[in-house]
Amino acid sequence: MTGLDQAEDAFRNRCASAARLLAPFAHHFIARVSFEAQDDEESLEITLRDGPSKPEAIISLAGLRHVGLSKGPGLSGCFVDAISVIHLPRTPLPWPEEAAAFVRRFDGLEELVWLRLVGPAEIDVVASIVTVYVAMSDDEASTEPTATDPTTV
Repeated sequence: MTGLDQAEDAFRNRCASAARLLAPFAHHFIARVSFEAQDDEESLEITLRDGPSKPEAIISLAGLRHVGLSKGPGLSGCFVDAISVIHLPRTPLPWPEEAAAFVRRFDGLEELVWLRLVGPAEIDVVASIVTVYVAMSDDEASTEPTATDPTTV
């Protein structure tokens, strides 16, 4: 396996890991969407939350190639019915037809990730970097471990 093959496997694995981490967050709510453009880099962060008793997720995307948003009157507080994270490989490997509508493919285009949130609002983002942060719930964070708690170090 060459270094390039390992790098491609690493990105595909990162996308699969992000999909696994985000699966439990379907049926959460969009708490925040933040777009930032600085110098030559754009990034997008999406926070998913469902109250203080459940964990929250922050999805961070950089190297943006496409950002699409379709929404009703408001975005914050929109319910998320489904989340998908799809690895988009380099050419000549195929992409889903829908993704080809977002980004023009060419030789030398890096591997990308397509994040899709579906609910009353729909968010589609195609980017070259995806990172998912999962934070414990507020309730868990406010509980101090006790001496008998097996997680205490």
